[in-house]
Amino acid sequence: MAAKKQTSAKATKKAKKSTTRTKKSAAKKSKTARKATRKSTTRSRSSNGLDHSVEQFRKSLERSVTLSRDRLQDVVDDAVKRGLMTRGDAEKMLSDMVSKGRRQTDSLLKELERLVKQARREVTGRAQPVRKQATQAARRARKKLG
Repeated sequence: MAAKKQTSAKATKKAKKSTTRTKKSAAKKSKTARKATRKSTTRSRSSNGLDHSVEQFRKSLERSVTLSRDRLQDVVDDAVKRGLMTRGDAEKMLSDMVSKGRRQTDSLLKELERLVKQARREVTGRAQPVRKQATQAARRARKKLG
């Protein structure tokens, strides 16, 4: 009977240790899961910001109208011939329109370059751990072969 009590006490201790290990393991897993959730949340925030910026850029392009300088010159020349405006006013208006168009184009190009840089940083950041693992695996393979 004493042997049964010892065996029972040992089994109880083992069960308690096992439960403690399981709790620690679960705590580690939940900590890892929280980190992964945080990372994905950060990624989705930056992706949402990028998506929002791309959407704004698309709207800017949809609102814009592109006319060649030659076409504008033809319209202005026609207005001058009809006597609707003077040559000096026509040239000033044409010059103002072209310079404003260039400013808008420069602004859109800067925004596009900013978006491309941001996307490139995100891709580089996501690819870096994979690249590192691949490099390490290649080194290990060379060591084994060489």
